[in-house]
Amino acid sequence: MKRLEPAEAAQLLRPVDSFAVPLGPGQPPALLHALSERDDFEQLVVFGALLLGLYPLFSRRGVVLYTGFMGPAERALRDAGHDVRFVPGDFRRFAGMVEQLAPRVMATAVAPPGPDGRFSLALHAGATVEALQRCGRDPQRVLIAEQNAELPRTLGLPPEHRHSLAPEEIDVLLESGRPPAVLPEEEPSEVERAIAAHAQSFVPDRATLQTGIGGVPNAVAALLAHGSGGGYGIHSEMFTTGLMQLHQAGKVDNRSKGIYDGFSVCTFALGSQELHRWLHEREEVRFLPVQLVNDPSVIARNRRMVSINGALSIDLAGQVVADTIEGRQHSGIGGHEDFVAGASLERDDHSLVCLPATARVGERLISRIQSRLPRGSIVTTPRHQLDVVITEYGAAELRGRSDAERAEALAAVAHPAVREALLSGEDDVSVE
Repeated sequence: MKRLEPAEAAQLLRPVDSFAVPLGPGQPPALLHALSERDDFEQLVVFGALLLGLYPLFSRRGVVLYTGFMGPAERALRDAGHDVRFVPGDFRRFAGMVEQLAPRVMATAVAPPGPDGRFSLALHAGATVEALQRCGRDPQRVLIAEQNAELPRTLGLPPEHRHSLAPEEIDVLLESGRPPAVLPEEEPSEVERAIAAHAQSFVPDRATLQTGIGGVPNAVAALLAHGSGGGYGIHSEMFTTGLMQLHQAGKVDNRSKGIYDGFSVCTFALGSQELHRWLHEREEVRFLPVQLVNDPSVIARNRRMVSINGALSIDLAGQVVADTIEGRQHSGIGGHEDFVAGASLERDDHSLVCLPATARVGERLISRIQSRLPRGSIVTTPRHQLDVVITEYGAAELRGRSDAERAEALAAVAHPAVREALLSGEDDVSVE
């Protein structure tokens, strides 16, 4: 294992090369900034997802970014005309994508070594743990680890899932003093609080929870933290500040899950600096590969599983659009369908898809619930997976209902001004 400065490590990439980094919090910012100083790439193919910084590297001539998740940085680069290409696939499939690319160079963020001498993968396990280990064992490839003392040393479930790299697996180690990216906490709106209140009614004591990103999951976590229930378990793709607060309120014991009892399970974490500090050597939180965490059959083994996710629009058939706007990629598929499917297989499980009833588009206030999806819409999750849809106007329970009954239930949680028009089949319904 060589110790190099970021600028020296950046020179290890060839003008024609392949390179991969993990999703979001697993990315090495010092190396990516150092690579941004180069302008001699002829064909550098990069695979990643959810960039947490605006790196000039991806605006350089000869650099193409294949991304599994379009965050704000990717959208800005794409809209500026740079070569950013979305690769459709849910999070579980990223491992196969990386294996198919077989990048010559891989890089990841790590925490400083623990007493065992191994480097924790900190805030991200995701789809790259095995890919990083394979890269480190291959003498024809290069594995770069960027150590950051501000990253928490987090835990897996050894011996099979150690969530760390051994020194002998790392080719190059560099130091970073850059603060890890954080996710600003936004105060939920009144609409989001109303949605959360409806969602709370579907969360029984001793439920196992998965929450996505955004105001509604945060508001649900806050309600549960201050409510009278408890004994919850956590099985979530993403570990958030809201889930930390649920732990801090004494509401999580993970005793009744049925799988991974005793542990809150996730595959990556993104939130506040307080969350990073709290996660350091936190025994009750374990990071596992996404192939396990997001597997619907594994999700379904949890007792009283409740998943809480968002959507951009839904039609009366129950088709969900969650990652595109007017057919243009806006985010990513992630674990949406996996958790919608896995959390609705058993009678005492619930998958909650939450969204405001309306959206402002220019001067118009439109209904997010539509009689049918517009031409060119891209479905994230098909109608037969859907269980419960929640807006600020209530909850539409769809499981076991006929097509006509589902349509009536969905129209009933749309804005009151458009319900009749939806059921009559009108397209392009505006509230005002």
